[in-house]
Amino acid sequence: MSFWLLLTIASAALLGFYDYFKKTALRDNAVLPVLFCSTATSALAWLPFAVWSFAAPDTLPHEFFHVTDLTGREHLMLLIKSVIVGASWLCGYFGIKSLPLSIAAPIRATSPLWTILFAVMLFGESPSGKQWTGVAVILLSFFAMTFVGRKEGIHFHRDKAVFFIIGATLLGSTSALYDKFLLQDTDLGPNEVQAWFSIYTCLVLTPALFLWFLNKNRHKFHWHWAIPVIGITLLAADILYFSAIAQPDALISLISPARRTSVIVSFLLGIFLFREKQLIAKAACVAAIIVGALLLS
Repeated sequence: MSFWLLLTIASAALLGFYDYFKKTALRDNAVLPVLFCSTATSALAWLPFAVWSFAAPDTLPHEFFHVTDLTGREHLMLLIKSVIVGASWLCGYFGIKSLPLSIAAPIRATSPLWTILFAVMLFGESPSGKQWTGVAVILLSFFAMTFVGRKEGIHFHRDKAVFFIIGATLLGSTSALYDKFLLQDTDLGPNEVQAWFSIYTCLVLTPALFLWFLNKNRHKFHWHWAIPVIGITLLAADILYFSAIAQPDALISLISPARRTSVIVSFLLGIFLFREKQLIAKAACVAAIIVGALLLS
C-alpha cells in the first residue's frame, strides 16, 4: 500500500473522531464561539513556530516547523483557502448541531461525488464508466437517506440543517480541488499550508464572532473540554492529509474517497455513544456511499 494512502487512512480515522468531538461540544452550545475557539487552538499551535521561523529560523528543531519566507501571492492564496474552508465550517457546524451524527456524516461522505463533478465541469475531465456508476450509487444512497431521515422527522427538502450540511460538503469539495493546486502546482509545503491556513481562518471568522457577540438574542456559550480537542484532532488529521497530497505520486481521485471513510467512525460513534436510531437502514446507506466513493477512484 502506498505511503500517501496510509497517511490518508490515518487522517480519515481522526476525522471520524473530529466529527464526534464537534457534536459533543455543540450540544446546547453556541456555534460560532465553539468554531472560533476550536480553530484558535490549531492557530495557537502554529503561531509560535511562525514567530520563531521569522526571528531565528536556524534554531528550529526541524525544517518542518519553518513556515515563513512566503510571497504576498502565496499568502493571498492561503487566505482564499481560509475563506472557502471558513464558510464550509460555518455551514458544517450549524448543520451537525441540529442533525444526528449518523445523518450528517453520511451526507458529508458524498464529497467525492461533488469533487469529481467539479473536476468534470472545471477541468474537462472524463470519468470512466466505473466512476459514473459510483456517481449513480452515491446519488441513490443519498436519496435513500432522505427516507431514513423522515423516520426521525428530518425532511431533506425543507430542513435548514440539511442545506447547511450540503453547503459544507460542496465547499469542502471545492477546497479539496484547491488543495491539489496548492500542494502540487506551487512551492508551498504541507506545513506552510497548515500553519497559515489555521491562522488566517481565525481572522476570517472574527467578524462573524463579533456579530454573534453583538446579538442580544444569541445562544449561550459554555466552555466544554471537547472544544480544544476539536482543533487538536483536526490539526493532526490535516497534517497527515496535506502530507499525503504533497507526495509526488499521490492521486487526489483516490485520496478524496479514501478520506471519506471517516464516515464509518462517525457513524459508529453516533449510533453507540449518542444512541441514535435506525441502525440497519443507516448502515446500508453508509455502506452504499462508501462503495460509491470507492468506485470513483
